[in-house]
This record gives sequence, structure tokens and C-alpha cells, in this order.
Amino acid sequence: MQLGFVSAILPDLSLKEVAAFAAAEGFQCVELMCWPVGKADRRYAGVTHVDVDGFGADDAAQVKETMADAGVAISGLGYYPNLLSPDKAEADTCRAHLKKVIEAAALLRVGVVNTFIGRDWHLSVDDNWPRFEAVWPDLVRFAEDRNVRIGIENCPMLFTADEWPGGKNLAATPAIWRRMFESIPSPSFGLNYDPSHLLWQGIDCIAPLRTFADRLFHVHAKDVRVDRDRLDEVGILATPLQYHCPKLPGLGEVDWGRFFSVLGDVGPVCVEVEDRCYEGSLAGRKAALSQSARYLRNYVPRMEP
Repeated sequence: MQLGFVSAILPDLSLKEVAAFAAAEGFQCVELMCWPVGKADRRYAGVTHVDVDGFGADDAAQVKETMADAGVAISGLGYYPNLLSPDKAEADTCRAHLKKVIEAAALLRVGVVNTFIGRDWHLSVDDNWPRFEAVWPDLVRFAEDRNVRIGIENCPMLFTADEWPGGKNLAATPAIWRRMFESIPSPSFGLNYDPSHLLWQGIDCIAPLRTFADRLFHVHAKDVRVDRDRLDEVGILATPLQYHCPKLPGLGEVDWGRFFSVLGDVGPVCVEVEDRCYEGSLAGRKAALSQSARYLRNYVPRMEP
């Protein structure tokens, strides 16, 4: 099992600087962000450590050399837009870019691309399903043909009242994952699993490690704190950020010892920092990664990539 981090938290560093930091802190891998170059439309988006536009063999060789020089592997490439946006132009642009990310992963010989399913948050799951079945089989075949697996992160992408109750990512619960994998049974279609997104929904985050063991392509290590006093005030029908917040591993409610004992030798596991207490400066964000690594090494042995 390799321990790494998600590069989105270091947008101010170049790829070479990200790799050097990872090596200095003893991380074995990094999930590299591949957003289109430009302004982000939300937190943690818009980070580009691998620019996949026009990405070719020479670009791949340069990225591989940078990572090899640091002795750090690429756990996967990441791009997390709304691929089923009700804005057709946005959805089409996102899908076209995802294909570029997949092609870059193939050139880099990186086995996993992580993303979201997407969703029209105005509609029910059932009403979104025809679009899912129109869009996703083609994307999965596109990845399969290039020996790349797609890991779907399970964040509901539900932050504001305007997005309530649907959120912008269908793949939020085990029931929906089962339906996804029944519809697209490809072994190239799986999960980028983040336990924190289940806990605040009141879902056991350990059981899916067994149930979906063969679909766990990549893991995000992020914790969550649920404010029980606040929840008693606003209830579960409140928008979720009113009663929960993401935290570093060990500062929330995930039982990491039990988590890793069930997870077994599945990897890579990448720390994802979304803890606002550490976001004020580059030094703080680096410290968050360092602290998370020290904590998780109680459960993840430090081994060479």
C-alpha cells in the first residue's frame, strides 16, 4: 500500500516542487490534478499539475522524468467536474477534457483517472439515469481501450441551498454504486473511495470496503467532524455544511485503525486536505500534509514505491 496526497492543496507549486515536497516528506505517490488551465469555479478546482491539452509523448516523458527523479509515483490523474451538468455546453466541454486526461494517463502508464459521475441537481436519481446511461458507457469504453481504469469519487457535491437535495454527483451512496456497476459491469469502472463523505450522511464507511472490495481503485484519506449540537438545532434536512466539516485524518470521526484493518493491501491511499484550519498559507497546507502523514503511518507502513 502506498501513501500519497492529492496535489490540489498545493496549487502554488509546480509539478517539480510538488514531487520534491512529496519525496522530502516520505510520501510514495501523488494524485496529480489535471484541470484545464484557467480560473477555478470552486475550492480545490482549477489546479493543473499536468496540462493535458496537446499532451504528447514528449510531455509524458518529461512528467515521468520529473517524478522518477524525485522517486515518487503517480497514484492517478484527477479531474472532478460535473460531467452531467444540465448546461449542455459545460457537460460537453467536461467530457472532452476527461478524455484528454484518460489519454494522458495512457501515455504516462498511469492506471487510474479519478473523477465524478456528475448530476443535474434539479432532478431525481431516476430522472438522471437516462443521461448516465447515455454518457458513461462510452467514457468507460474509451478508458478500457487505453488500459485505464476510472475511479469515481463518492462526494455528493452538495454545498449550497441551490444544490439541495441532489448535489452535483450521483455516486454518493452504496445503493447508487450498485446500480452503476450493474449498468456498467466493466472491471475498468470503480471507486475512488473517501470514507468522510459517507459518515456525515449517516452511512457506515467500513462495510463498503468489504462489499465493493474489487471496485476500490484509489482511496482518499480525509476525516470529517459532525457537529452533533448543531445537528440537533438544524436537523438532517439542513444543507450539510451547516453541521459537518472536513478535517485531517485523526481529527474527526473515522476510526482509521478499523478502516485500515478492513481495507487491507488496497492502494494507493492519498491524503486529501480540505480542512479550513490549515488553508491560510502554503506553510499551513504543507504542515497539514506532514501531520496527516505522521498520523496515518501508524496504520500504513512506510515502504518504497
